[in-house]
Amino acid sequence: MTTSTPTSAILGAIAADPRFVEIRRDIHAHPEIAFEEHRTAARVAEELRAWGWTVTTGIGGTGVVGTLSKGAGTRSIGLRADMDALAMDEVNTFAHRSRHAGRMHACGHDGHTAILLAAAWYLSHHAEFDGTIHCIFQPAEEGGQAGARAMIEDGLFTRFPCDAVFGLHNWPDLPAGEFGVRAGPFMGSSNRFRIDVTGKGAHASQPELSIDPLVCASHILLALQSVISRNREPQDAAVLSVTQIHGGAAVNVIPEQAWLGGTVRTHEAGTLDMIERRMNEIVAGAGATFGCEATLTFERCYPCLVNDPGQTAFALDVLRDTVGEARVHGNIARLMGSEDFSFMLEARPGCYVMLGIGDGTHRASGHGAGPCLLHNPSYDFNDAVIPDGAAYFVQLAQRFLAQP
Repeated sequence: MTTSTPTSAILGAIAADPRFVEIRRDIHAHPEIAFEEHRTAARVAEELRAWGWTVTTGIGGTGVVGTLSKGAGTRSIGLRADMDALAMDEVNTFAHRSRHAGRMHACGHDGHTAILLAAAWYLSHHAEFDGTIHCIFQPAEEGGQAGARAMIEDGLFTRFPCDAVFGLHNWPDLPAGEFGVRAGPFMGSSNRFRIDVTGKGAHASQPELSIDPLVCASHILLALQSVISRNREPQDAAVLSVTQIHGGAAVNVIPEQAWLGGTVRTHEAGTLDMIERRMNEIVAGAGATFGCEATLTFERCYPCLVNDPGQTAFALDVLRDTVGEARVHGNIARLMGSEDFSFMLEARPGCYVMLGIGDGTHRASGHGAGPCLLHNPSYDFNDAVIPDGAAYFVQLAQRFLAQP
């Protein structure tokens, strides 16, 4: 039976090699948005091939899978990192800032990619294991594009069988190098809606000739606020936010049409079903009340991310042995943010953890114009935690494959 590598050896080897920081900063400087990660995917494939991994590209669009087998073991594990950036401008001034207007690695996927590449390098050069490891580099996590689903639909888990799959995400709310996770529902489902209201336009001086869609839309907006406060069980976390309302183009014209849009987040499928049902009832009722045609379009984007209890317990054991009990938080609060790794966890058991990157003091003085928060134009990944994340992946793979 293969034993796991001492954490100090992994941390030391990766921290001593400058290539992983160089890779991370190169990717940061050349961000690519959903399904356009051609340069990033090519860099990933090049590195993996150089280290002896069998590489398959073009999975689910621009996804990459590196496969490495050792020994005669039949167990297999998937380790996942996302590669895409966000469509936003960067305000940082350091040397590796984005070179492309309107594109930025503001969520740390450059760091996730570097972490998994560092783990892949160590596993191929220094680690013993018995079985098969699939390193999954996924496109299009951001913006509801569901690159994980695209990879699965392209045969990810049939072409690359995984007994379990694991991922991580950086988290500015935790001190650098600390980890947080919880079993069961962990991150919220992501859903978006649009409500279209059609009435009858008229001159603003003759409202009696109109069927005012703005009045109807306003009543819908207010009525929707009652869904969370009066229809949801208090213990079930949920968010229903109207974030857009549009209608009219002139101050003296009652428009014919108006629309509202927003998002719904839940941790429980039953709660989501209830919210969608009540929204339909409210929209239909308001339309009938005000004589408008009102329709709801409700799109379920990402399901709730649910960590398998058994694999979460296993991941926690690995984390405690990797970074120490004091740096592991096994019951952090549920999050309302969403993640399309949820599709992978629907297909295979596994666990998704958070890796702390700290409060932003890792950025060079004066080079960060604001808070180092996710989806913020001042964000930058903390390179100091690349060894911690990679050591976790290495230990996870070795110990998972060593199980009977």
